[in-house]
Amino acid sequence: MEIHRAKKNPDGRTNSLFTRYPSPNSQQIMHFLTYQEQQEWRAFADEILTTGARPEWCDAKVRPELVPAFHFYLATFLAAHGAGEQAVAWAESAVLIEDEGIFGCAYLLGFLKRHNNQLQKPATVFKDPRPFIHFTTVPLMNMARRNFVAGCGRSLPDISHPIRFMDIGCGDGALTVAVLSHLLEAKKIPGIEEVLLVDPSPAMAALAEKTVRDAFPDVTISTGNDKIQDCSGAIRTRFDIAMSSLAYHHMPVEDKRVHLMRLKPWIDHFLLFEMDADIDTPERFSPALALAVYQSYGRIFDCIYAHDAPVEVVNECIDSFLMTEVSSILSEPRGQRSDYHMLRGQWIALLDEVLCPEFTLRDESVCSADEHMALFMLHYGRAG
Repeated sequence: MEIHRAKKNPDGRTNSLFTRYPSPNSQQIMHFLTYQEQQEWRAFADEILTTGARPEWCDAKVRPELVPAFHFYLATFLAAHGAGEQAVAWAESAVLIEDEGIFGCAYLLGFLKRHNNQLQKPATVFKDPRPFIHFTTVPLMNMARRNFVAGCGRSLPDISHPIRFMDIGCGDGALTVAVLSHLLEAKKIPGIEEVLLVDPSPAMAALAEKTVRDAFPDVTISTGNDKIQDCSGAIRTRFDIAMSSLAYHHMPVEDKRVHLMRLKPWIDHFLLFEMDADIDTPERFSPALALAVYQSYGRIFDCIYAHDAPVEVVNECIDSFLMTEVSSILSEPRGQRSDYHMLRGQWIALLDEVLCPEFTLRDESVCSADEHMALFMLHYGRAG
């Protein structure tokens, strides 16, 4: 690192590594497809691409509550296969039947019309920090981040010495400052010795360094302009706390495992903040993958458009950040795409496997949840 001072079973169920833990929020509804439904949806997609069948011709064969998600799957599948006009027709057909709170087809339709009816990445994610920063100002994210900060203060033990702190995927550094400030105010820590900021985006890393330096001018700040998977093997300094906020999902589970193992000897506490979504193991063009994206990203789109901001700012946030991720997830093969969100239970199973018994799960909290989507935190701390 350059420092600048699972497998699915045939019936569609997951194997033991990916046990689905129930959500503590009883109001949350997360839909999954049976193995038969996955086979049927994919067969419909192939037939529609070949015959040009119009929308609604097979809706009666789909669970009523999943019809909008089915149209989203068809629209993204068709757009990814070059059938842009068909994709627009399928997205349009579902706009008026989408449930309140998830308007994935409506937002997909706007995106397609702004991008020549193509499902393609319009930007490099995080090249410009501004769309991400706008995303963090949305009330949903504001509340979730506040709850995450409070959870860190609640679950971390008192530490008697100035700490070394690592932020993996630091973004603009605002969350780093919020967590460290809260730990100081709560007297969980007596001071800060060093902060390491890791982010693959040069613009993000530079902004984070300025943000943290402005807040803590006397602290040693180091930056690693890398992905964690490119630098985990080079870490040789012990850190009291490593934090990862919406960052560790940028690699598939097999890579998560490797780099967590490399990180494990050098940290005492691991703080994870992520979105609850089944996006890691499903393969490209699979109905299960599209359904997971429709539910999770669809809800986030709605929250962003509901937030008071100029339309051009909102569209930039959608196009240059979230839809860039969605386009990658739905059109690129696993191993090449940019995002691999996992269900909370999948994260727990993975972290139990890699970090335990030296570490124990000290906190598992929902930071924000409604009937469609949840953001959660996990805290694993070194035992003893």
